[in-house]
Amino acid sequence: MCGIVGLFLKDETLQPKLGAMLTDMLITMTDRGPDSAGIAIYGAGSNGNAKLTVQSDTPDEDFEKLKKDLKKEIKGDVEMTINSTHAVLEIRADQVAAARAALREIRPNVRVMSRGESLEIYKEVGLPKDVAARFDVSSMGGTHGIGHTRMATESAVTTMGAHPFNTGDDQCLVHNGSLSNHNSLRRKLRREGIHIETENDTEVGAAYLTWRMQNGATLGEALESGLNDLDGFFTFVVGTKDGFGVVRDPIACKPAVMAETDQYVAFGSEYRALVNLPGIETARVWEPEPATVYFWSHNDSTLTEKAA
Repeated sequence: MCGIVGLFLKDETLQPKLGAMLTDMLITMTDRGPDSAGIAIYGAGSNGNAKLTVQSDTPDEDFEKLKKDLKKEIKGDVEMTINSTHAVLEIRADQVAAARAALREIRPNVRVMSRGESLEIYKEVGLPKDVAARFDVSSMGGTHGIGHTRMATESAVTTMGAHPFNTGDDQCLVHNGSLSNHNSLRRKLRREGIHIETENDTEVGAAYLTWRMQNGATLGEALESGLNDLDGFFTFVVGTKDGFGVVRDPIACKPAVMAETDQYVAFGSEYRALVNLPGIETARVWEPEPATVYFWSHNDSTLTEKAA
C-alpha cells in the first residue's frame, strides 16, 4: 500500500504554490506509506542546459569542491545548488553522459536522482512531512509535479528504492501496486541498453516506458503497450516535461481518484489528498477507468483519454 499524488496546473498564477500544494497532498497520504517519500517538481527550464539532481548520504564530504572537480573532468561550465542531501548540477545538455561517468569516478557515493531540462527529484527515507521539510518543497514553484509515499513490500527501504524513478530525460514515474514480471523484464531491458540501478519493480516500469519511447512510441502508446506487457496490479502516474499521464491495470484494484477544474488537474490515491485544493467543491471528480490512458499536456491542456 503506497500513496500517490499528482498536480498539473493550468492556471499560471498557481505556479508559485505548486510545492506547497503538493506537500499538503503528500502529507495527507502518510499512513499509506511512512517508509520514504519523494516529489518530482517540473520547474523553470535551464536555458537549454540540462540539470542533474544528485544525492549523497555524506553531503558535507561529497559536495565539497564537487563543482570545481566536475568542471575539471568535463571541461565545461557547471552550476551547483545544494539542498540538504541533494544538489542540482546544471551543465550543457551534450555533457550529461560525460558528467555521469565523471561522477562515478570522482564521487562514487553520489547517486543521480534525475536528469532533464526542467525536472528535479527530491527523495529520502522518512516520513513525508520530514522529507518535504528537509528540502523545503513547499517553497518550490513549477508547472506540475508528482509525489509518492512508500510502504515497502518487495525491496529494501533506501533512498534509491524511494519513488519517483527517473529513467529518461524529464520523465519519471510513481507506482502503487506490484509488478510480478519485473525480474525478467529487467534483464530484457538491460540487454537493450536501458540503465536500471535498483531491484525495485517500479524502476522497471519506468524503464519500460523509456525503452518504448526510445523506439518511437509516444507516452500514450507506451502506456497502452504496458497494459499488455506488464503483469501485476498497478496504478501509474507518469511525469514528462510537458505534462503527466495516468493509467491503471485492467483490474484496477488499487485506489485512485482525479479532480479537474479550470485551474488544475489533480490525482490522489484517495479523495482526502485533494480536499484542500482550491475550488475542489465544484471540481469534476471521478475515478479513472481501468485500462484507460489519461494524459494532460501544457502543449494542449485538454484531456487526452484512450481506452486500450
